[in-house]
Amino acid sequence: MADFVDQKKGEMESRLKELRPLVDEYDRLEAAVAALGSVGTAGARRGGTAPRTAKKSVRRNGAGPGKGSGRRGRPKGSGVRDKQALELVTATPGVTIPEIAKEMGIKQNYLYRVLPSLEKEGLVRKKGRGWYPR
Repeated sequence: MADFVDQKKGEMESRLKELRPLVDEYDRLEAAVAALGSVGTAGARRGGTAPRTAKKSVRRNGAGPGKGSGRRGRPKGSGVRDKQALELVTATPGVTIPEIAKEMGIKQNYLYRVLPSLEKEGLVRKKGRGWYPR
């Protein structure tokens, strides 16, 4: 009897391995249809079917709800640009964002997020157009 159970268990595990790529493809296609459904209604006018509502995705890596920050990419404030900007402000008090951007070789729009966050941390202060160390 145990041999029979082991054999059936092995068959089921084998079949699960075969089906996994299909399930993953199904999930990707379902998400794509849901995303395209929000783009426009042209498909519905031509007789297309309404997209199914996307089901809540289940993380396959074992992480459940409430784990992680929910944000993609690296954590906020973990880069080196904020440190570089702080060094430039300390070295040349009253420096402006365009001047910092030119010195760092980056676009200004990034610094319009970095410097206010440094200000919130109490590391710099803004006076007029210039930035000063605290």
